[in-house]
Amino acid sequence: MPEYLAPGVYVEEVSFRSKSIEGVSTTTSGFIGPTAYGPTNSDLEIITSLEEFERIYGSGEKLVFTDATGSSSQEMDNFMWHGLRAFFAEGGTRAYVARVFLPRTDEDGRAKKGIKVGDVDDGIMVSARFPGAAGQMRVRFTLRLGPNILGKELVNPSIPNIYRPLLGTLTDKDIVWIDDESSPPNSPLQGGDFYRANRLFDPVIKDYKWTFTNSNGTITAESLIADPTITNSLRAVNLTVTVIPTSEVGIPQTWEVALDPEHIRNGATDSLFEYFAEEPANRSQALSIPIVITPKESADVDSGIKVLNALFAADTEGDLLANLLGPLLPLSPVAPVMPRRETSDLERSLELVLDIGGNDGQRPGAPEYEGEVDPNTDKKTGLKLLEDREDISIVAAPGSTFGYERTYHDDAQAIISQLIIHVTKMRYRIAVIDSGDNQSISEVREMRAKLSSKYAAIYYPWVRVLDPITRRQISLPPSGFVTGIYARNDIVRAVYKAPANEVVNLALGFEKLLNKSQQEVLNPEGINCFRFFEGRGYLLWGARTITDDSEWKYVNLRRYFAYVERSIDLGTQWVVFEPNGPDLWANVTRTIESFLLNEWTNGALLGDKPEKAYFVRCDRSTMTQNDLDNGRLVCLVGIAPLRPAEFVIFRIGQWTGDVRR
Repeated sequence: MPEYLAPGVYVEEVSFRSKSIEGVSTTTSGFIGPTAYGPTNSDLEIITSLEEFERIYGSGEKLVFTDATGSSSQEMDNFMWHGLRAFFAEGGTRAYVARVFLPRTDEDGRAKKGIKVGDVDDGIMVSARFPGAAGQMRVRFTLRLGPNILGKELVNPSIPNIYRPLLGTLTDKDIVWIDDESSPPNSPLQGGDFYRANRLFDPVIKDYKWTFTNSNGTITAESLIADPTITNSLRAVNLTVTVIPTSEVGIPQTWEVALDPEHIRNGATDSLFEYFAEEPANRSQALSIPIVITPKESADVDSGIKVLNALFAADTEGDLLANLLGPLLPLSPVAPVMPRRETSDLERSLELVLDIGGNDGQRPGAPEYEGEVDPNTDKKTGLKLLEDREDISIVAAPGSTFGYERTYHDDAQAIISQLIIHVTKMRYRIAVIDSGDNQSISEVREMRAKLSSKYAAIYYPWVRVLDPITRRQISLPPSGFVTGIYARNDIVRAVYKAPANEVVNLALGFEKLLNKSQQEVLNPEGINCFRFFEGRGYLLWGARTITDDSEWKYVNLRRYFAYVERSIDLGTQWVVFEPNGPDLWANVTRTIESFLLNEWTNGALLGDKPEKAYFVRCDRSTMTQNDLDNGRLVCLVGIAPLRPAEFVIFRIGQWTGDVRR
């Protein structure tokens, strides 16, 4: 209640409406599994297209897993890429991806290449930011000499031959090339050299002055224009770094950075080592910059000139420096015969291939899928990453059951258990479980017999599609298709409609074509099947969970309750710490009833009247004095959900026209 201390007219805004509840999204999916590239322990980024997935997690080429020592290998389809492709093709719109990776013994799986600095091998290390064979990229360092920016103007128009320098767009700590081919051999310039530009405040003249330093000494900008008969030139040295992926679908990326570690632009350090640091300045850079460039502590690269010299020394052909400066230097045996150019930019490149290391590691197992939390940095991996995103409603692990009936059986079974534990803990999620590849009906039944959860559904068999990379038919796990169908069903119809009797858009067939008799064996056990129907195509033909509790046996029922519960959860957060009395109880009741009335109007609830479709009770009949004393508000909500017409029965008998009904 506001205070009124002085006489006057006071106008207040009040609300005569009850709070409203907005329905939450049910289409956001979380995927977990190995990918070609990308982070394994950073915050998840929302993915809205396959192109976005490829920018962060690489393309869809096959993965090559090896044992701990790297002596034997196993090539496997990139099921995560194919799963995301199927998800978006079937109607999915938003997804999070948690990458899992298991390195070989004493390796991190990152591709790298060292640059020698003086006597220090690998004094500058260029490496892929993330592990994976896709990190074996080409890195191109391009040095460019800009046009001459040295100018001069009269200090006083009335006094001739007294000039001050003009240096155009020069920035403090820029690396520059200064040459003066007319100067004598013993001049400070010595015909030309690289310098670091320093912009310092001079307290005598109360203004900034430019000086240029290197190992040979320091010169001033004024000395460059002291003799008007001599033509000097000063050119800034610019560095661009281009990363060229090995994948055909990869797009080269280019960044312009500064050579000197102390260089600052727009208030932020933008040097080579800062921009490509192991820990970038922000999360966006961590995801978009695929390489890391770091100096070794024992290497002496604390200035831009030393970095420049290291790049020159790394050029095994030995002509980077000569080619870059050839047009500027006097003709000599070491300089190529090229015409002198005064104004146009001059550039040459050094290219490295990150060919040391860079592998897909071992095939991740159940511990990698389960994930962990680093106690020192709080960084998470595996399913722990998906716990931080509350908007996820569907979870899948494409490819985790590949080899279920072979050597990967124990890991696959443990991963399924981890998925079920995860969705049960998170409450408002459902796990889409893949059957094993090439399973027979008896094998998938045996697999299903070991599982029970009202938060999970299993699908069989695998789906055959045309691989756009190899242009051959391959079999893929169902989860990518099913999660996309869930999303499409929710968008086109509603979450309360069973996600079945839906076309599988990408399907060319299935690993096993099931008939009605075979599904009669699988369906009662909660194994959802893909079927082919003449004239209708390839359809998803099942919508059951893997629970023995008949109350929750349908996927749409489980997902609709998750939708209602989470919507009420988020829409009633304002209730916390409000005075726990009749006014609050009535407000809560009106809020939830308004939400459920809208659901009934939309056809989500059973009943020809609202009072038959739901009830909301929040009063002294739902709370004891002990509840009130301990700050508990208890509200009972009951809804009558719709169940799918799984068995459509038409009873038909003979009829004659003269028989009364």
